[in-house]
Amino acid sequence: MTSAASGNVTSAASGNVTVVSSGGARRTVRSMVTVLSASFRADPVRAALNLVLTVTAMATQIVSALALKYLTDAVLQRDVGQVTTAAAALGAMGALGVVAGWGQFNLSIALRENVAAYLDARLIALATSVPGIEHHERSDYLDEIELLRTDREALGGAMEATVSNIGMATQIIGTVALLGRVHPLLLLLPLFGFPSIAAGAWAERRRQRAMESVAEDLRVSRHLFELATTAGPGKELRIFGSGQPVIDRHEATWTNADRVQDRTLVRTTAASVGGWLVFAAGFAGALLLVALRVLDRQATIGDMVLTVTLAAQVNQQITGAVGMITWLMASLKTVGRYLWLVDYAAAARPKLKGGATVPDRLVDGIEFHDVSFRYPNTDVDILRDVDLRIPAGTTVAVVGDNGAGKTTLVKLLCRFYEPTEGRVTVDGVDLDRLDVDEWRRRLSGGFQDFARLELLAREGVGVGDLPLVDDGDAVASALGRAGADGLAESLPAGLETQVGRSFVDGVELSGGQWQKLALGRAMMRATPLLLVLDEPTAALDAETEHALFERYAGAARRVAGGTGAITVLVSHRFSTVRMADMIVVVDGGRVVEVGSHDDLVGVGGLYAELYELQARAYR
Repeated sequence: MTSAASGNVTSAASGNVTVVSSGGARRTVRSMVTVLSASFRADPVRAALNLVLTVTAMATQIVSALALKYLTDAVLQRDVGQVTTAAAALGAMGALGVVAGWGQFNLSIALRENVAAYLDARLIALATSVPGIEHHERSDYLDEIELLRTDREALGGAMEATVSNIGMATQIIGTVALLGRVHPLLLLLPLFGFPSIAAGAWAERRRQRAMESVAEDLRVSRHLFELATTAGPGKELRIFGSGQPVIDRHEATWTNADRVQDRTLVRTTAASVGGWLVFAAGFAGALLLVALRVLDRQATIGDMVLTVTLAAQVNQQITGAVGMITWLMASLKTVGRYLWLVDYAAAARPKLKGGATVPDRLVDGIEFHDVSFRYPNTDVDILRDVDLRIPAGTTVAVVGDNGAGKTTLVKLLCRFYEPTEGRVTVDGVDLDRLDVDEWRRRLSGGFQDFARLELLAREGVGVGDLPLVDDGDAVASALGRAGADGLAESLPAGLETQVGRSFVDGVELSGGQWQKLALGRAMMRATPLLLVLDEPTAALDAETEHALFERYAGAARRVAGGTGAITVLVSHRFSTVRMADMIVVVDGGRVVEVGSHDDLVGVGGLYAELYELQARAYR
């Protein structure tokens, strides 16, 4: 598994996985710089004040300890002036510490929320900026994304953890300096706390490794929870009586994850106890040393009070340092996953081989030249040696059994993946020479696994062509082209209806209505160079699908006359695809037949066989 924990950055440029190693110290520094820069970008005023107030609050404790020493000695010497000054300083430090701590606490709440919102926006931008979809389909990447999603709130608290550690470091330095004034040997006291700090850091690393090892279990557990609490799967769970097996599997996966974490907890607790025993020995030794010096009149009672106060502070500082370093490590680990996504997004973005421009119209068409493709980290070709020419202005249907490679062809056309071997050309120009964003601006598509966008109905359609998202007439026209003319009339507020149960006033749609929104979205771009319809009407009956595709094919031919546009239909219904200009039959990852419906039936090959088998079912 590739993870930020190992300091590796994984990329999938051109379908290949590259692992780039980076050092731990360098990664930590980069994470801290990322946290601080993100905080100052998200909320510069609160970030600056939070830093100042945190350091101030911790510094007041050191000054208070010194004031207490002078107050004690002044009382014993009956020096009223010094008593007054020391008491005033002690009171001022106490008040300043309370005010600074209160201010820091209140600032940190708003700062954490603002930083979290900023980083959420960055995560969305990063996830959507990756041109391909490999990180949505690979289990090792999904584990990283799941851990990032689970610990996402830690990103907002990373600034607070970093600043708290800076403040703690300031406090420890001041404490050590004052202890050294009492006796040089007391400089060693903080060293007795290092085993506790090291144990805490080791414990956090073990916890992170444990979390990574059970990431898949946690992902499966979450999936099972969603199955049991979501309306769609709920029907099947009840019909098939599979509720208890889901519960049992959820319990099993969660129990396994819990067992791993429990073992980690036992080991890390034992290490922490050992560290604290070492510090307890040093603490007792420090008090004994100063007590003996007081008895020998080599130190004052004030020095004893200062030592006891500072030693107690060292105890608190070590306790705080262990917690804060653990907190910081956990936060930086999450930041590391965020940076993993940053690096992945940068590495996965295809580099242009040249400055080719996406054509305004297709003249020749799209061609596959000896194309093979296998998904990363697999050894099976999904497509093999595909040679296929799709002439400009053609409506082409792609058919074949499940798993034949139909959808993979579509993914390559949309540049969700790059070919493992061979090349795809557009009017003779390699597709990977075209800017991916410019190419997609000339595409449109509808898919079987379409998104259910819980927006206004108008927006849910209009995002298919963002410049026209507020144009009600354009949206209505798109719905008309999608055969969904009556959808607006069926909604309470027409196209301005909020859809989806996530909103109090949201209207839940039927499956067919959601599908109509998705089809309308696919029709928003009136003149795309390539329209891809990958079984977007699979849930509709054959007659309705046939009527819709007939409409799409007619519209495609009209558009093709001006732009040479190509329409690709993927369907498992042969009665629907017979209207296409060209039918491509895919079997076992290869294109085995190409031709019109009549030609392929006349040949009597695989298409004719599959067509006859399906036709019998409707007789």
